[in-house]
This record gives sequence, C-alpha cells and structure tokens, in this order.
Amino acid sequence: MEQVADHRQLMRAAIERDGDGQSSLLEGDQGAAREAFTAAAELYRRSWEAAPPGSYGRLVGMLKSAILAGSGEAEAEYVRVALGQGEDPSPTASYAQAIAALIVGDDDGARRSAARMRAGSGAFGRTADAIAALADRHDDQFAQSLRAIVEDFSQREQFLTGVPMADTALMLERLGNRRGMSADVESPLFPR
Repeated sequence: MEQVADHRQLMRAAIERDGDGQSSLLEGDQGAAREAFTAAAELYRRSWEAAPPGSYGRLVGMLKSAILAGSGEAEAEYVRVALGQGEDPSPTASYAQAIAALIVGDDDGARRSAARMRAGSGAFGRTADAIAALADRHDDQFAQSLRAIVEDFSQREQFLTGVPMADTALMLERLGNRRGMSADVESPLFPR
C-alpha cells in the first residue's frame, strides 16, 4: 500500500507541474514552462517506478513533458529499455514506445507501435494517425490528424485543466517541427 501511496503522491505532483507548464505557455513564458515540464518529466518517471506493473501512462507523461521542455532523448532511451522492444499489445504501452521511437529516429518502430495503438479508443486512433504521418513524413495527413486531436480536446475542454493528455497536440507539433513539418493549428495550446 505504501508504494501505491507514493505513486499517487508523485503523480499528483507531476500533473500539477505539467499544468504549471501549460499555464506558463499560455502566458508566453517559455523559460518557466521549460522548467515546469522538466520537473514534471522527472516526477512522472519516479511515479512510474513506484507504480504497480502496467502503469505505462506515466511513461507517456514523462515523454510529453520532456519534449515540451525541449529535450527527450534520455527519457526516450529510458522508455525503450523499460518496455523493451517487445510487441506489448496495450495501446498505452504502444503509445510510449511510438513516441520514444520517433524521438530517436526509429520510424519503423514508430509505425509498428502506432498500428498497435489503434486497438484503443478513438483518441488513441487519432494520435496513431499523427504518429504514422510523422514517421512517413506526410505533411497533409499530419496536419489533418493534429487538427482532429485539437478539435477533440477543445470539445472536451481539457486543454486548460492540466490533464496530461491535453498536451498531445503540442508534443506532436514539436516533434513535427524537428522534421520540418507543422499543422499550423489554432488552439490555446499554441500561443502565438
């Protein structure tokens, strides 16, 4: 029970720092956002280490925060070692593997993981579409998928609540920018 309590405490702290980072982005303070996202990535990693087996979502949160902080390579390698190169069928584990693969330039691995994500909800499917488009460097498909993600989050009004899933679009946009791709979407997630 103590391990679960530690995990929950760390998760709460990670989500709070993640929300701080999003708020700083909305206020245009990139420095404060980077600091908050860096701290959130570390807290997500620690929460995953304290979590019951199968809590892969913590690894996704870690990667998102690291990417938004302007880094992610060390975290990507951590995920690849933690999850291995196996064919874990769970959509959340596949999501973490797909993002880690994109970060290190393993486009084939990203495509395979994205295909496994499609067994999840519609949100997983939209994210899988964006990941596959990034791996294939299909600008139009990437833009269309990212707009669908933003529209979904905007309808649910999650983009201002600090829910870690809400920064999916911004994370993918940052990954796309590294490849010369951009969806140029309009959303509170993308302060101009």
